[in-house]
Amino acid sequence: MRVVRGLSEPGRARRRGARARGAMEAALLGLCNWSTLGVCAALKLPQISAVLAARSARGLSLPSLLLELAGFLVFLRYQCYYGYPPLTYLEYPILIAQDVILLLCIFHFNGNVKQATPYIAVLVSSWFILALQKWIIDLAMNLCTFISAASKFAQLQCLWKTRDSGTVSALTWSLSSYTCA
Repeated sequence: MRVVRGLSEPGRARRRGARARGAMEAALLGLCNWSTLGVCAALKLPQISAVLAARSARGLSLPSLLLELAGFLVFLRYQCYYGYPPLTYLEYPILIAQDVILLLCIFHFNGNVKQATPYIAVLVSSWFILALQKWIIDLAMNLCTFISAASKFAQLQCLWKTRDSGTVSALTWSLSSYTCA
């Protein structure tokens, strides 16, 4: 057995194999990150399109949308607050923008866009309130799973109550499950 610089041939081969696996894992992780970001960039577009085509927001739950917005806002603020790399939270500003468009669509088709103003003011204020104390952002983050589940429950409850899923996009819900995975 030949020894070169303190490593035997089998030891160097294991080291090369570990580097190759590490590079492959990094490439796979990068592909997952970018594909999730791409899906998030288009996530709410089918929903927005369905609402605009129907010229109605019937079947969409305002409480569900507000809870979802709150959850996205908390996730984004938490990651910014603790200095995570932007690539780990880049989808949240995109999702928030799409949800704000949906919020405006709901109010537009319900007849009064001006009613959206207090909700948007609360969301903007929340951005600053969340960072006032460390315990506030930590508590909000701990509640995010509950907020997310409550959002889905509120949407399902609205669908059950209205018995109308005409403006709810199945493609949006499918894409959403991909991003969760």
